[in-house]
Amino acid sequence: MELYHYISKIPIGYSKGMYKGEIYGISKSEFNGGRSIKIYAESLSANNFVSLNYYKTSKGDVLRPCEMTKEKVRNFLLDVSLL
Repeated sequence: MELYHYISKIPIGYSKGMYKGEIYGISKSEFNGGRSIKIYAESLSANNFVSLNYYKTSKGDVLRPCEMTKEKVRNFLLDVSLL
């Protein structure tokens, strides 16, 4: 899945990024040798967040947004600029 390229650019741990004119605090964790990835990003100036789990499986990669649309998650991953 093409999104892995964008997910891999976000460092493990805590970082900050700019998305749609807002600064986000971004937390990324990896589990199972990097086959499971969790990202939680929260706007530091507004009431907005992005949350997802990403799994690399033998049948293919799977994106699981948490309580939001895949489109919102994809847009964030494609457009966030790390600071």
